[in-house]
Amino acid sequence: MKNNLENNKNMKESKGKITWRFSEKILTALLVLMIISSLFTLFSEKNAPAPTIPISQVAKDVNDGLIKKITVKGDSIDVVYQNGKTKQSLKELEASLSQTLTNYGVKPDKLAAVAISVANPSSFNFWLINLLPAVLSILAVLFIIWLLSRQVRGASMQAFTFGQSRARIVDPNDQGQKVTFKDVAGVKEAKEELKEIVDFLKNPKKFIDIGARIPKGVLLMGAPGTGKTLLARAVAGEAVVPFLYLSGSEFVEMFVGVGASRVRDLFKMAKSIAPAIIFIDEIDAIGRHRGSGMGGGNDEREQTLNQILVEMDGFEPNEKLIVMAATNRPDVLDPALLRPGRFDRRVMLDAPDIKDREEILSLHAQKKPLGEDVNLHVIAERTPGFSGADLANMMNEAAILAAREDRKKVSQYDLIRSVEKVMLGPERKSHILSKQEKKITAYHEMGHALVASVLPHSDPVHKVSIVSRGYAAGYTLKLPLEDRRLQSKKEFLDDIAVSLGGYAAEKMIFGDITTGATNDIQVATALARDMVTKYGMSEKIGPVAYDNTASKMAAGTLVVSDKYSSEAISSIIDEEVSRIMSEALERANEVISTHQKALDSLSLELIRIETLEREEFEKFLVLNGIKPKKRSEENLVEEPLTIEG
Repeated sequence: MKNNLENNKNMKESKGKITWRFSEKILTALLVLMIISSLFTLFSEKNAPAPTIPISQVAKDVNDGLIKKITVKGDSIDVVYQNGKTKQSLKELEASLSQTLTNYGVKPDKLAAVAISVANPSSFNFWLINLLPAVLSILAVLFIIWLLSRQVRGASMQAFTFGQSRARIVDPNDQGQKVTFKDVAGVKEAKEELKEIVDFLKNPKKFIDIGARIPKGVLLMGAPGTGKTLLARAVAGEAVVPFLYLSGSEFVEMFVGVGASRVRDLFKMAKSIAPAIIFIDEIDAIGRHRGSGMGGGNDEREQTLNQILVEMDGFEPNEKLIVMAATNRPDVLDPALLRPGRFDRRVMLDAPDIKDREEILSLHAQKKPLGEDVNLHVIAERTPGFSGADLANMMNEAAILAAREDRKKVSQYDLIRSVEKVMLGPERKSHILSKQEKKITAYHEMGHALVASVLPHSDPVHKVSIVSRGYAAGYTLKLPLEDRRLQSKKEFLDDIAVSLGGYAAEKMIFGDITTGATNDIQVATALARDMVTKYGMSEKIGPVAYDNTASKMAAGTLVVSDKYSSEAISSIIDEEVSRIMSEALERANEVISTHQKALDSLSLELIRIETLEREEFEKFLVLNGIKPKKRSEENLVEEPLTIEG
C-alpha cells in the first residue's frame, strides 16, 4: 500500500513539472541570441584591427627612422611607430621581410635600427575570430530545437494526464498530517455517527458476518466553517487508512468527458490502495439537480455526476472503500445522490454551543502562550453563532494583536478585541468624527441600548461603543439570557423596536434624522416582512406562507417565485409590514420620551469615554431607575450576537 501511495505521489509530482509555455520558451531563446550577438559585437569592436598600409610605405618609414618595431605574424606584419601608434601591412610570401624591405631600398643601417621579431599564430585567436560566430549560431539553433521538443513532450504528457484524477492523498502514517477525533472539538453527535464508519474500516468482518451493510457514502452537511473537512480527515486518521481529498470543482473542465474520466481514475486509484476514504468537498458543484443546467442534459457537469453514481454502485460493501462528501447546500443536490446505496447516511454539523465553543477555543489555544487573566468561558459566552473556523480566526487575531504590541503572552483584552475585530472589522482610527457627528452617534447608539434595556423581551445590552469599525460609526452588542431554538412574536416585535431606537432618539433629540439609521431600517423591515410572509405572525394574513424568495424543484427544474398570488395579497402584506413598523416606532418613541434623562446621561458618558461595557452601563441604568435584566450563570448562550448600527 505504501508503494502505491508513493507511486501516486510521484505521478502527481511529475504532472506539476510542466510549467513553461511555448511563447515563454521562444522569448527566452530570442533573448539568449540577442545577448550573444551583443557580446560578440562588443568584443569585436574592442578588438578592431589597426589601419593597413602598403609595404612600400613601411619601407619608406623605416628609411625615415619612424618605425620602432616590426612583428611578423604569418603573411601580415604589425608595425609599431616611434610615437606609439600601430599599423598593419602585408609582406611578400616568397621572400623574408628583411629581403623585401631591402628590395624596396631600405638601407642596412636603418633596417638594423628596427627590432624585427616573428610571432607564432595563436590558435585561440583563430578560433575566436573565425569560428566562434558559427559555433554560437549552431548552439543557439540546437537550444531552440531542444526547447521546442521539450514543449512537445510536455503537451503530450498533458494530453495523457488530462483525464487523470487530481486528488491529494494523505498518508495515514504521516504524523504531521494525521488528524484524529481528539483534534476535533465539539460535534459530539457527528463523531458518534462516524465511529461506525471507523469500526467498519478497522474490523469489517463483524458487520459482514451478521449481514449488516455499512453505508457506502456519508454526506456531511453544515454551514461553512463547522469542520466538515476536518471531521472527514479525522475519520481517516482514526481508521489509519489513506485519505483522498479533492473539491467538486476539480472534476469539471471545458472539455466534455474529462470530469467522468477523472471520476473513473479516482475510484481506480482508491481501490488500488483500499481500505481508503474518498472525500469530495463542495459536492454541490457537480451534484446539483440534473435537467436544470444551461448546457441541457448532455453537459459536462451532468456527465460527471452520472459517472459518480455509476462508480458508487459499482463497488461492493466488502471493498473497504468509503465515499464522504461535504456541502452547505444539501437542498440543491440531486435525489439520486441521496438514495439508499449511495449517500445514504447524512450527518448534520450545527454551529457549536457554548460548551463546544469553549472546547474549540481550548484546542486552538494549546500552541499559544496565554496570560493568567485569560478566561475562555467568558470568550465562549461572547461568541454565540461563531463557527469553528471563526473561533480559530479569532484566536489567531488575538495572537497577532499581542505580537504587534511586543508582548509574549495573549491576554484576555486581546481576545476580547479580536472578537469585535472578527465580527465588525478593525477599528477605523483614521475615521475621526466631528463633535456634532460624535454626539449624534452617541445618542443613536444609546437609543438602541435604552430601548433594549426597557422592553421585556429584548436581549440585554453587552457593550455600547462609538468607535468606528467597518462601515459602522458605532455599534450596540446584545447577548441573550438563555438558550433559544425558537423565537416568539413578542421577541420579534421588541427586536424591531430596538432597531428603530436609534432612529427615534435622533428625531426626538435633534429634530432631524441622518443616514445612520439606514441599516437599522433595512433589518427591521426584513424582519417584519418575514413575520408576515414566513412565520404566520400576522392576524390579518393568518398562518399562510407568502415568502417571495422561496424556491422549489419541480420536474427537475428550479422554479423561483418572485410574485405573490395576487395584487390584493401583496397590498395586504405591505400594509401589515407598515403597521408592524409603525407600532414598533411608537414603542421606541415612548421608551425614549419616558427615559430621556437616562438617555442624556448615558449619551454624555459615552461621548466622554467612547465605550461602555455591560457593568458600567448597568450602573447608569440603576442610577436612572431602570432595573437591569438578570444574567444567570446557569443559562447557556447560543443565540447569535445582535449588532445594531
